[in-house]
Amino acid sequence: MDLSGKRIVVTGAAGGIGLALAKAALERGAEHVVLVDLDAGRVAQAPAGIGDRASAVDGDVADTVLLKRAFEAAGRVDGFFANAGTGTSAGLGEQADWDVTMRVNIDAHVTAAQLLVPAWLERGEGLWVTTASAAGLLAQIGDAPYTVSKAAAVAFAEWLAITYGDRGIQVHCLAPMGVNTNLLNAGLDADAQSVNVVAAAGEILEPEDVANEVMGAIEANRFMVLPHPEVAEFRRRKVDDTDRWLAGMRRLQGAVPGA
Repeated sequence: MDLSGKRIVVTGAAGGIGLALAKAALERGAEHVVLVDLDAGRVAQAPAGIGDRASAVDGDVADTVLLKRAFEAAGRVDGFFANAGTGTSAGLGEQADWDVTMRVNIDAHVTAAQLLVPAWLERGEGLWVTTASAAGLLAQIGDAPYTVSKAAAVAFAEWLAITYGDRGIQVHCLAPMGVNTNLLNAGLDADAQSVNVVAAAGEILEPEDVANEVMGAIEANRFMVLPHPEVAEFRRRKVDDTDRWLAGMRRLQGAVPGA
């Protein structure tokens, strides 16, 4: 898909990967980008840094009213980047941890798709990009809700691609390891084992580099986007010998400290 003239909505766009995706879309000719984020102060300031073809809407990305407001601000939604995400680093977690993580990391995707897909099918064209995580393909040591929600996000993106890929809807799934974002840095500051594992597993990439990988995948119509190429090998090992892979993950868990 060529993004020239397209109108795009990006969630989790006050900074990090979301803001980088919005900027990259504009650089590739998008007509307008709507930035959506729960952080009202940061997202209100974000458009000023990427140009006058961007606007902002704040609120809960899983809320139908908020999403409709964002879509109305776009005027016409040609592409949706389901980028908002959260983690708890709470191990097994309490019910509240599960509720908020599932709401942001997967329920919001389902709600957006229910609103957008019918119109895209009528038009014969649409773009969907899921920001999942390598955790969705592998696992996230120290954070069960994050692991499960990101696995669900990957599965939902796959389902969209299977169901609508021959009907004009182009679907992509981004699954990085460590990226220099507030979410990662907050976990490092808290010495959370879940984030320490990510930092130990591979290079910490900049959001702009990740966004460029996504843009390349859109241009090539390549579903899976792996900015850390080693994730493909880790995934292969998991499938080839799951017991061996699980044992290796347990060793990694024992080797990486955390609060």
